Amino acid sequence: MDENKTDLSLKTMQLLQERTPLQDPGMDGPVRRTSRRIREKQTQDKNQILSPKCLTFTSEKNESEEEEDIEEAEVKDEKESLPGYREGLSEYELERLENIRQNQAFLSSLNLPQISEVLRPKSKPTQKGLKREKTETETLPVRKSLRLQNKGPQTTLALDTTSYAAREPEEKPKKAPGPIPLDPINLDEHVRLPEDLVKLWNEVPLKQETGTSDLISYQQMLQKLAINDIGVVKVVKDRICSAAFHPTSSNLLMAAGDKSGHLGLWKPDASWGNDGVIYFEPHSRAITSMAFSSHPCNLITVSYDGSARSMDLEKAVFDEVYRSSSGLKSFDFLSTDCSTLLLGEWNGDVAVVDRRTEKIYESLYAMAANPLRCVHVHPVQQHYFVVAENRFVNIYDLRHLKRRNNLPVGELSSHSRSVSSAFFSPLTGNRVLTTCMDNMIRVFDTSLIDGRSPVLKSISHNMQTGRWLSKLSAVWDPKQQDCFVIGSVDRPRQIQVYHESGRRLHTFRNMDHLTTVCSITAFHPSRNTLLGGNSSGRLHIFTDSFIN
Repeated sequence: MDENKTDLSLKTMQLLQERTPLQDPGMDGPVRRTSRRIREKQTQDKNQILSPKCLTFTSEKNESEEEEDIEEAEVKDEKESLPGYREGLSEYELERLENIRQNQAFLSSLNLPQISEVLRPKSKPTQKGLKREKTETETLPVRKSLRLQNKGPQTTLALDTTSYAAREPEEKPKKAPGPIPLDPINLDEHVRLPEDLVKLWNEVPLKQETGTSDLISYQQMLQKLAINDIGVVKVVKDRICSAAFHPTSSNLLMAAGDKSGHLGLWKPDASWGNDGVIYFEPHSRAITSMAFSSHPCNLITVSYDGSARSMDLEKAVFDEVYRSSSGLKSFDFLSTDCSTLLLGEWNGDVAVVDRRTEKIYESLYAMAANPLRCVHVHPVQQHYFVVAENRFVNIYDLRHLKRRNNLPVGELSSHSRSVSSAFFSPLTGNRVLTTCMDNMIRVFDTSLIDGRSPVLKSISHNMQTGRWLSKLSAVWDPKQQDCFVIGSVDRPRQIQVYHESGRRLHTFRNMDHLTTVCSITAFHPSRNTLLGGNSSGRLHIFTDSFIN
């Protein structure tokens, strides 16, 4: 009995040793810890136990049951393909993932990245030609409080009662009479003009073709004309009032005059000056008209300052051809050798000047009390010339002019407001093209100059350019006598080409390079090239042969 008790006490002591340390007072019930020996023994027992063998039976399923199993598998695969799929998700979470997938598919179908790339504002192209002058900002004195300076109120302030016109900058003084040295502004002093420019200037232009192409081929030619980065250059610093092409066909050389009397020459592929631009100042006010004379080549310019000058590169001077107390608005050549000029003055007079004589003028005739906005000579019968006098457009015969009270030989009526320009057709003179501020372009039949000429076509065109733009003016294409070009104030900005029947043949547009109104337009006399000048001094050229 005693031995049994001792054995029982020993087993009890072993069991007590196997217990865990003392528990925390908050824990319920004893926590037992299995000894390492017991865990090893249990692991051995599990390894010795063999898994019971069982037989598996495959039961044949119906076709409907197999289809259901396939559908369930497809649904499961679709669910697993959802973004963020995890096993054990609820139906709500699966439906939410399905909505997310559908929204992503819808957004991707909208092509939003491509649309945002298109709508992103493009960087402005670098300005070519003349550069802007940096103007220093005026620093005003710092305003101080009179109270903090222990000063009493001042007397009544002197108000600035000067009018707006008086605050405008004063006009530049007129240039001295006589020849002016041909000194470029944007070239260093004592630098001679480039030899390439002088050589190109004196080239004899090819004889112009007198034939007229059909409208289909002409329209195809217009569609090939394009513009790029090379074709936009700042030639003068202010608003362009006139522009012209040099008659040579081997290269492009253009001239433009602005409202301040500056003259710019530009050759697109030249390296001289600023990107091929050379800048002069032959006048003190706006250059209203210009044209190149035949060989020897000179550039004739007239201005509001009352002077007409001839640019001669060989002599390197601007010769004075004519000077008037009134402003000059327009001129044209009265002879094929360009030796005699017909000039229209702002006070209503017409002057005939022979450049070969030393007289100031050969003849002076009073046309009307109204300002003369345009004069143009008949290309075949050069004793006829058309004059735009305010709202009246008349044709005069130079052989029957008197000093005063001159009567026209032809009238072009039906204008209700002032007329900006009037031009004979280039080859035959059988048409006269007028541009009027009543928003109409009119084509008159002048094949028979006797009395009132009939209107063949009236074309509606918006002429309201405002104060800060040059007036629009329709001009003929010298290579196609029945087609003309004119700028437009419509958006997107454009230049339009019309047939005399009123049919619009082509519209030049370019969202990247033609972004302003080109009031001054002109076609090249022999090449397929068109220019347009805007109010910031830039020339735009559309051509079929760019030099890169």
